[in-house]
Amino acid sequence: VQLQASGGGLVQPGGSLRLSCAASARIVGLRAMNWYRQAPEKEREWVATIYPNGFTKYPDSVKGRFTISRDIAKHILYLQMNSLKPEDTAVYYCKATSAWSDVWGQGTLVTVSS
Repeated sequence: VQLQASGGGLVQPGGSLRLSCAASARIVGLRAMNWYRQAPEKEREWVATIYPNGFTKYPDSVKGRFTISRDIAKHILYLQMNSLKPEDTAVYYCKATSAWSDVWGQGTLVTVSS
């Protein structure tokens, strides 16, 4: 299975952006779908998780601003990002966690700047 992330770009502070992550096939034994991000010269950090039952989790840094969702039939993961801040600037990655392994997407760049 391959993951293809898209939707990144340049947005002004306070703006919104929606990222997508398309899976090439259904992931057998899926445990969770996740978004991570990595800012320049910083460690990769967790951004959001959605479980097969629809339960979601976020760190405090994005809670209330970001929403993770999925289209099960189309095998697409989304990240709706609102009220964006300059500190949200990073390369965003999707990751599928299965019973056997993790699969990462290639990343999409989000730049929040005026």
